[in-house]
Amino acid sequence: MSSFLRQTYGQRIQNHTNPAAKLLLETMERKKTNLAVSVDVVKSKDFLAIIDAVGPFVCLVKTHIDILEDFDYSTIQRLQDLSVKHDFVIFEDRKFADIGNTVALQYSSGVHKIANWSHITNAHPVPGPSIISGLSSVGLPLGRGLLLLAEMSTRGALATGSYTEDAVRMARANRDFVIGFIAQRTMEGVGLQSHSVDNDDFLTLTPGVGLDSKGDAMGQQYRTPRQVILESGCDVIIVGRGIYGKDPSLVDEIKLQAQRYREAGWQAYQERISAHV
Repeated sequence: MSSFLRQTYGQRIQNHTNPAAKLLLETMERKKTNLAVSVDVVKSKDFLAIIDAVGPFVCLVKTHIDILEDFDYSTIQRLQDLSVKHDFVIFEDRKFADIGNTVALQYSSGVHKIANWSHITNAHPVPGPSIISGLSSVGLPLGRGLLLLAEMSTRGALATGSYTEDAVRMARANRDFVIGFIAQRTMEGVGLQSHSVDNDDFLTLTPGVGLDSKGDAMGQQYRTPRQVILESGCDVIIVGRGIYGKDPSLVDEIKLQAQRYREAGWQAYQERISAHV
């Protein structure tokens, strides 16, 4: 296991210069949680209710703001208020995938104005380094951070092999803005001929985490928090339907499940760092 994975989240803050990376690590250390909740519902009322319920248990809330059928920019203000109230980081899972000029406009402008409120966003590396430079031109002055999609949790995903290696190389060349990856395992050492790199500490956020289900009818595959954090060296578990199910009104059940995943993720992390003390 790599040296930085033996460190606590708090110790790893010094490995990063990007404000969003520091903020996330500080939040994880302060709240003692590596849980992120993906809030994928289509009504703003449900969206905000779920976030208010899970807020105390998470380090990060992941949004798909464009699926809200009744979106109004006041929803963003309420999201930001909840971020302050419950002390969590906001991650808009936009998955940008276009040329630099286009993604810069998508990030800064339009209806959603993502760069104004989302601490972290992400992108497919398929367009090449220009996608990073385009997003960075908007996000870096605001202290934002970018994740690259190095791997995905769906069956048959094409983000494997040389594609993943190229994504990691792009990240290493843009460490001021790229803070990590969406991936199924730590990317430390990937694509290197040797591990003689001074600092390969990138954050790894991992979807496809479940305690009760192994997959769904649309190709999603689930692994346990222990598999993700301890065995694969990832940093943040992303959970959605496993926490809020099909009924966002069941607030007590949502809180119970969020606490359950928080404890499972944190226990796996404690095992990881204590094994190398």
